[in-house]
Amino acid sequence: MPYNIWCGGCNSMIAKGVRFNAEKKQVGNYYSTKIWSFAMKAPCCKQEIVIQTDPQNCEYVITSGAQKKVEEYDVEDAETMELTAEEEKGKLADPFYRLEHQEVDLQKKKAAEPLLVRLQRVSDARHADDYSLNKALRAQIRGQRKRVAEEEAASRKLGLGIRLLPKSEEDVAAASHVKFKTKFDKNRKDKRALIHASSIFPESSYSMSSSSSKKRLELEAKRRKICAGSASSVLSGGFKASSLSKTPSSSTKFKSSTVSVRKL
Repeated sequence: MPYNIWCGGCNSMIAKGVRFNAEKKQVGNYYSTKIWSFAMKAPCCKQEIVIQTDPQNCEYVITSGAQKKVEEYDVEDAETMELTAEEEKGKLADPFYRLEHQEVDLQKKKAAEPLLVRLQRVSDARHADDYSLNKALRAQIRGQRKRVAEEEAASRKLGLGIRLLPKSEEDVAAASHVKFKTKFDKNRKDKRALIHASSIFPESSYSMSSSSSKKRLELEAKRRKICAGSASSVLSGGFKASSLSKTPSSSTKFKSSTVSVRKL
């Protein structure tokens, strides 16, 4: 595409330099130069666009299917130099015209001379010592490489596969506003969901299950009390629980021996 155009089918822009597979054919002649026509399909809506050459004006003309995008700009906003028109170029060839405007051109030169001198001085100061500029640039690059290596080493220590950027105040402020959910919040949420899902009316099965659970808890409490009492007696006596089972047998043996002695 030789320039930016607006598609005639969907009114979307097709940029300059986009390539197309076009059908090329000759539609006429300008003296001995052939006039070529190119027919192509728009990629956005398959609209047929026809462009042909204009040898007289040395440009391309859109025949159908699209419209050329007109781009205008202000010289001051674009910060460019305004080119002289064709009429002005013809006047500059006239020596009398140049003589009349020579004074005006000299005044413009004097007004712009201080600015040009300052710009030249700044340029000379910047490029006066190439060695120092190269040295400063290499030192800056070495410092940057060292900082990157330190950041990568810190990331590897944390077990990360990416390089972390330096900490900034914006990151600290954003991290302070982030709140993570705790286990307490999750449990509270689950309990609330269970309460909302349960019925508000008591049921017989629920009462039976609650009574059975109460009985089971009472039995477990009694077992704990019994175990605690036996443990306290063992600790107060200063002997092991295994010795308690052996004492009755020894006492019976002692009694039997005493009885046998009395009989004799």
